[in-house]
Amino acid sequence: MFNYLRKRFTSHVRERSRRRARLVSKDGRCNIEFGNVEQSRFVFLIDIWTTILDLRWRYKMTIFISAFLGSWFLFGLLWYVVAYIHKDLPEFSPSINHTPCVENINGLTSAFLFSLETQVTIGYGFRCVTEQCATAIFLLIFQSILGVIINSFMCGAILAKISRSKNRAKTITFSKNAVISKRGGKLCLLIRVANLRKSLLIGSHIYGKLLKTTITPEGETIILDQVNIEFVVDAGNENLFFISPLTIYHIIDKNSPFFHMAAETILQQDFELVVFLDGTVEATSATCQVRTSYIPEEVLWGYRFAPIVSKTKEGKYRVDFQNFSKTVAVETPHCAFCLYNEKEAKAKEKKGYDNPGFVLSEVSEASDTKM
Repeated sequence: MFNYLRKRFTSHVRERSRRRARLVSKDGRCNIEFGNVEQSRFVFLIDIWTTILDLRWRYKMTIFISAFLGSWFLFGLLWYVVAYIHKDLPEFSPSINHTPCVENINGLTSAFLFSLETQVTIGYGFRCVTEQCATAIFLLIFQSILGVIINSFMCGAILAKISRSKNRAKTITFSKNAVISKRGGKLCLLIRVANLRKSLLIGSHIYGKLLKTTITPEGETIILDQVNIEFVVDAGNENLFFISPLTIYHIIDKNSPFFHMAAETILQQDFELVVFLDGTVEATSATCQVRTSYIPEEVLWGYRFAPIVSKTKEGKYRVDFQNFSKTVAVETPHCAFCLYNEKEAKAKEKKGYDNPGFVLSEVSEASDTKM
């Protein structure tokens, strides 16, 4: 019992460590942290547009509300100062013939309301600027221009945040696991990807990166060494007709990093397979990228994906997403090297080979025959 619990605890700790070491999550988020950045964080203000777009919604809405409330209150104070300097407030007891800079400003609250009406162009008509002082006219022009700038920037940031192609990527999904089985007589690593919308991704291109720790001949240890993984479908890996779920595959040949792995040793490997899908959104012409990752525990050796596309009696094609990540066990060589040797042996059986040790001995026949 103690040994069983210890094994369970060890496997749980190993699984947790693998999860913590994952660079890319299943939904495409990059789990990386930057530390000891020497440059000042004020450099992000240089690219303020990207900084605003990358903020979370709660921070963005806080900035949105604070920008408008702050500008209204600031100009409200300025309108109050103008009225105070010009002695338009009731506390100065202005005469009947006195013409104020702004009609009906009686205090800070009314100055704030006039600032709000000016910037959002409500225009109730109860409070208005007179031609008495140039300061009020200049302040009115300045607030109107600044209000348009704030409206354009903040509303544009909200619209850009909503329409980002990153949200379109949420409707592209990958299979939960990758599988390894024979396809077309070759050992392949297969992954299924689907577009949940009927609108296409134009010019789609799919590829992969294998992340692992390597040691160079010079003794340098590279933690996140990247190896290119070529994924293809039957029609190629570019300009995919991505209207129905596709099964992409990587051929495990001598040039593949999976060539020396076997069914018994793949769980002992330390790697992370990151898969990327780039394309252009048909509706907005904006480019987007979808990514996911697979660790050794998520690569199933000796399985293939269950069928997902069928044809109805009405002649329509139906996609059953219930079988999207469903796998079926199939007979598969336990390593790519074994499959390669098996093919080589069968090819030699079909050919004829001369035996250099074979010697033909001639037998002389008697010329006379006795009766």
